[in-house]
Amino acid sequence: MSQTVNTTEELDAHGAGVPAIPGMGEEGETLSTTVAEASDAGHASHNVPSGAAVAGERGGAKAGSSRADRVASFELADFPALTGREEDWRFTPLNRLAGLHLPDGDESRLTGPAPAVRVSELDGVRVETVDRSDARLGSALTPDDRVSAAAWASFSQATVVTIGAGVEVGTPVRIDIAGTSEEAAAQHLLIVAEPNSRADVVLRHTGTARVAQNVEFDVQDGAGLNVTSLQAWDAGAVHVSAQQVKVGKDARIKHVAVSYGGSLVRLTPTSRLAGQGAETEMFGLYFADAGQHLEQRLFVDHAVPNAKSNVLYKGALQGQDAHTVWVGDVLIRKEAEGTDSYEKNQNLVLSEGTRVDSVPNLEIETGLIEGAGHASSTAQFDDEQLFYLMARGIEEKDARELIVRGFLNEIIQKIGIADVEETLLDQMESELQVASL
Repeated sequence: MSQTVNTTEELDAHGAGVPAIPGMGEEGETLSTTVAEASDAGHASHNVPSGAAVAGERGGAKAGSSRADRVASFELADFPALTGREEDWRFTPLNRLAGLHLPDGDESRLTGPAPAVRVSELDGVRVETVDRSDARLGSALTPDDRVSAAAWASFSQATVVTIGAGVEVGTPVRIDIAGTSEEAAAQHLLIVAEPNSRADVVLRHTGTARVAQNVEFDVQDGAGLNVTSLQAWDAGAVHVSAQQVKVGKDARIKHVAVSYGGSLVRLTPTSRLAGQGAETEMFGLYFADAGQHLEQRLFVDHAVPNAKSNVLYKGALQGQDAHTVWVGDVLIRKEAEGTDSYEKNQNLVLSEGTRVDSVPNLEIETGLIEGAGHASSTAQFDDEQLFYLMARGIEEKDARELIVRGFLNEIIQKIGIADVEETLLDQMESELQVASL
């Protein structure tokens, strides 16, 4: 099987004070998703935006089909029990969630011991353990699915890490999260970057766990935060994590998510650009082996003028029933004039028996933007690249390994922390030894 699917929608604007995109007014355009049947295992499934409706005239669309219409609430009862037919859950095997979605009803709770949290001690960084009544919790995160709401309803204590105002932390803040239990548990973390602070933060998940996790990042005005989230769990772990960011005026965040461990890992990174001049970069890398389910669902919410976002996720998969999911939602609201946004997902299929689902979604409610676009592709090895390398005397297996290394290393090198990059390069080599290239 050799299949390449490329889907690109790009919109560019030039000039000021006039509708800048041909065929669009200042009201903008909404690109909605047509739900397609998932493909059989062993084939790539691409569901891409089709059709258009003018923003504000959504009478022909399903209620809640716009990302702006999705429920966000701290109340578990606002999220009905899951059936698997919901748009947010149609690719997720509910029978593998280990009860994190509380299938027994809204009165249930996740009562297992949460993974232990250990934070490195650094000058200018304050670490606290607080109870759920702390007023800071929920300042940058509101649950927007049932598992996140279950985690909010169930946690009793949270870890709060604060980088002080104006502090530039020269050493990465390392947050080690180690699981030792197979009981369904909830966990909550809050990382605050106070105004004009700078820091690198590394979250590393290891061990075994069945955990519903909420992680919120409050990046305040003028702050800069580089976050790397590593999902390096043992083979049987189940991890469902909402990682939400609020980005203030002239603040920036780089969020890099890397998943290669666990049985089922589902991340929902969200970036809400809340202040003018805010900037977000969201990068991701996932490598799925036989039987693994690795899912990434992103949301970038442009709610203010003159903000920027850039998303690039790459995945590779090998082995029977390896399954990866990437869904990227970008919403450019009516008031978000001057927005510059782009998202891209690329997947490399290394063996038969795998499944890829990749869905880029773009909604635009104003025509006065700098640019917006998306792209998605899934393929096996590029025959031209292989021919080029083999024509220079490189054996076919070595050529294939070089292509995979180059494909994945584009994300690894964006982390910018030497020992983390080295660990991931070693992991990539281990994966290549397993692959039948």
